[in-house]
Amino acid sequence: MPLPLRKIGNAQVHPIGFGAMGISAFYGKVEPDEERLKVLDAVYDSGYRHIDTAHIYADSEALLGKWFKKTGKRDEIFLATKFGITLQGPRGDPEFVKEQFATSLERLGVKSIDLYYQHRPDPKVPIEITVGAMAELVKEGKVKYLGLSECTAEDLRRAHAIHPISALQVEFSPFVLDIESQETRLLETARELGVTIVAYSPLARGLLTGQYKSPDDFEEGDFRRTVPKYQAENFPKILDVVKQIDNIGRKHNATAGQVTLAWILAQGDDFVVIPGTKKIKYVEENMGAADVKLSPDEINVIRKIAEESDIPGTRYAERQMQTVLVKTPPLPK
Repeated sequence: MPLPLRKIGNAQVHPIGFGAMGISAFYGKVEPDEERLKVLDAVYDSGYRHIDTAHIYADSEALLGKWFKKTGKRDEIFLATKFGITLQGPRGDPEFVKEQFATSLERLGVKSIDLYYQHRPDPKVPIEITVGAMAELVKEGKVKYLGLSECTAEDLRRAHAIHPISALQVEFSPFVLDIESQETRLLETARELGVTIVAYSPLARGLLTGQYKSPDDFEEGDFRRTVPKYQAENFPKILDVVKQIDNIGRKHNATAGQVTLAWILAQGDDFVVIPGTKKIKYVEENMGAADVKLSPDEINVIRKIAEESDIPGTRYAERQMQTVLVKTPPLPK
């Protein structure tokens, strides 16, 4: 039986979406357009209908624009993009919201966006101001739903009071359970407000597939080389987790990656995952996670593996860590 669709706002989406970052940026060599358009064809043919991109992902938006023009499939896709990351740091002032939105529309070659996120909170601009500007785009009929990414629980609540927030995009995997903690209270707050969790890097940037045995397997220029959590000394622990998850997968004729995605989706019907890849093989494999049905015992075993994994180091380099879970200032009185 196929996985039931899940809600983002009032939209019904497949629980497995496609993250379109790696196809264009940050993971080493970028393939020619011809090859990447074939990957996007495979994304569609495999059943993905939710595609997630961002202004900062190099030519990802433009590539999707070429694919929409080539295929005419725009109306079949739940399209999400994001604004607000610059080389100088996050920006959330209203002028910048509108400027980046206009550029995204142009690159994508579309008239509207289904889900528009603030990619990172701006520590200088109250969230109410940013979300107010985003809400104007909804009023104009150019955006259907609003989302936030890597914000605090308090800012999620403040934002939601200005305009309904439909999605919270956060890193979540067996290696990164931060949203569940009493420190962040993000999952608890999202559930209270009825906000869907969109899990990015659900396969820990590919580490949970087992295809990387050491940082030497990352190409030159691959940003994973800079991530403290993925340094060489941690690989024995990383690979031990993969092995334990893979053992569960064998009972289901599934890979460690598929089991990981199935486990995240088993956290609740308010979870959606957006794994990305540059390879058609993994596009198909990731969608295959929809057929993996874990037992309650297996879900608990993976939970224990995740909680005991104890892999030290942060999930981004220091400069990037300074932009996640950052509070925005209060509105001036």
